[in-house]
Formats: sequence, C-alpha cells, structure tokens
Amino acid sequence: MKAILALEDGTLFHGHTFTGEGSAGGEVIFNTGMTGYQEVLTDPSYTGQMVCMTYPHVGNYGINPEDVESAKIRVAGFIVKECCKEPSNWRSTMTLPDYLTRQGITGIEGIDTRALTRHLRLHGAMRGYIATDVSDPRRIVEAAKGLPTMEGLGLADQVTCDAPFVWTENGIKPAKIVDGRYAWPGPGPKVLVYDMGIKWNIMRLLSAQGFDILMVPYTTTAEEAKRLDPDAIFLSPGPGDPAALTDLIHTTALLADQYPLAGICLGHQLLGLALGGKTFKLKFGHHGLNHPVKDLETGRIEISSQNHGFCVDIESLSDVELTHVNLNDGTLEGFAHKKKPVIAIQYHPEAAPGPHDSRSFFSRFRTLVRRETGK
Repeated sequence: MKAILALEDGTLFHGHTFTGEGSAGGEVIFNTGMTGYQEVLTDPSYTGQMVCMTYPHVGNYGINPEDVESAKIRVAGFIVKECCKEPSNWRSTMTLPDYLTRQGITGIEGIDTRALTRHLRLHGAMRGYIATDVSDPRRIVEAAKGLPTMEGLGLADQVTCDAPFVWTENGIKPAKIVDGRYAWPGPGPKVLVYDMGIKWNIMRLLSAQGFDILMVPYTTTAEEAKRLDPDAIFLSPGPGDPAALTDLIHTTALLADQYPLAGICLGHQLLGLALGGKTFKLKFGHHGLNHPVKDLETGRIEISSQNHGFCVDIESLSDVELTHVNLNDGTLEGFAHKKKPVIAIQYHPEAAPGPHDSRSFFSRFRTLVRRETGK
C-alpha cells in the first residue's frame, strides 16, 4: 500500500506502508544505531516522535519479549529504508511488521532515508505526518503543520506510572503504600525513582548496585517523597520539553537540598533548571549509539548511547563542575554540584541499546550515596 511522509516544510517522501492502512504524526528525528530497533521502539523518551533509522535494513532479527524497555511501543511512527518480513534469529517470536501492527503503530518503508536524514540535519527536526491516503499530498502537509511543536510540550504525563511500583526479577509489580508510607523490604540504600519515562534497564542496573528501588509518578511532591523515607533520589529520562514541567522543577530544587540526587537525560535537564540554569532545543538532537563523550576529570572518551532533543546551556549554570562534554558539538553532557551531593549526565549510561562504556555512572551514584548516608 502506497504511503507518503510529509514534513511541515512541504517536503514529501513517497514509500509504502508495511503495517497496513493508517496514519501517524509527530516530530521526525533520525537514529544512527545499526541495531537495537526494538529497544528504540519501546523507549518512552521517543513519545511524540517518529523515528527514522539511518541503517538501511531493519527487522532482520525480529522481536522478542526479553529486549523491550517498557510495556509497549512508544514511538509515534517508524521510518525505514527496508523492513525485513522474514527475520532469522532463534530468539525471535514475532516479525517487526506484526509487532507494530498489533499495537496500531504505522510503519513506512521504501523512502530515501539518507535524503530524509540529510534534510533533517540541514533544516532541523520538524513535524511530519505519514498517511496511506495519498490522494491529496497537500492535506498531509497541513496535517503535519497542525501537530504541536516539541518546544513547550510536556509529555511526562503520557509515560509516567499511575501509582508507585517496584522492580523485581520477575518484572514490575504495584507497591503497597499505606498512609503515604512504604515498608522498604531491604536494608537499603533506599532510592526513590521519579518515573518520567524510565527504561527497564535503568532499574536492572540500579538493582545490581544493591539499591532498594521504589518508582513513583513524576507528580510526587517533595513532602510526599519525604514521607516515603528514601535515602536518595533518582530522576529518570523521559520525553518532551523539560522547561514545561514547572512543578517538577520546583520539586527537584527542594529534593536537591535534602537528598543525594542523580539524574539521566530529562532528569539531567530538570536538575539544570532546578539549579538556576536554562535549556535549549538542539537543531536535530542526539539520537544513536555512537556519540563520543569526554570525561573531563579522567580524560577518558566514552562512546555513548544518546536520545535527547534538548540540552542544558553550559553558560547558564553556576556552582557546578562540568564533568562531561560532547565531542561532536561541545554541548554539556554531565555536571556535579560543587556543594550538594548531586550528579547528572545527559546521555544514557544504561544503553539498551548501545555500548556499555558509561555504566560506571551507577557505581558513581552508589559511592555518592554511601558517602552521604553511610549505607
């Protein structure tokens, strides 16, 4: 079935859908990963976005339940050069087209993804719309223009948990909160994780450091957090414009005065805003598995997994030490507060997908909590 991807500037890309009749809209971005499409599809940070994979052949190892990073597909639409309909992998339980179709996500193939990627690099990420009704391309362009822009758009409410939950070896389960209090099951240290779109591998790696973990909705106030009696706070990644989450920025500022605190991606941006800094939107974002980041303390270069469209302005921060920078464009990738037990990085140390160079961030957080709490 023929399909068109229309960008808000009027650029059209003609292809075919591999998921049947349908439509989709969102901010169009590109991901440079050669593998990991299943983790990309289920990463909550891609909410509101349609992802173009720059690697030309996608779907060749199918889908399996072990590699998901959340409970469902999060991307608004999926754009590939060629979709493999007959995967070859002993772990595969489903094809990529079946996976998308069962969850109502539109996929388009057969377009020139190199041309699309170059267009986005030159002109920036922009709104786009996929439609299988190709009778009036101008209508599809207007549909793209009618979508909300990512700037000013808070999306944490679309991906946060409805109620507190815990991570176990068998997956997630509801947490029992009585009168605003929680009976922590282990000796700690006890970490309260604000869920703005957390990936499951973050919970795996926090657990591997010996933390007792309780996930809470992003609307949890500082007072509610205190009643839960944590030893430390962790701010998860997530989608959207961090500056739109004004209540959470206020909460983060209060928590940073009371607890050891770490943040990744959106959590990093919220910490930057809570500490008086500013954020700005990147031209086309950082999305992929091959971004070099320099640790300014050690001089070590980490090849990192990244997925963000906003960034903290280096010049806007005070009382912090810059710890990591992006070697591609010099943007801020990490900082530590000079007086408070606060650390944050913009990239993804949990990877999934991607290299494992940056997993030491979780042990850094563990060391920080041990130093501040004795646990």
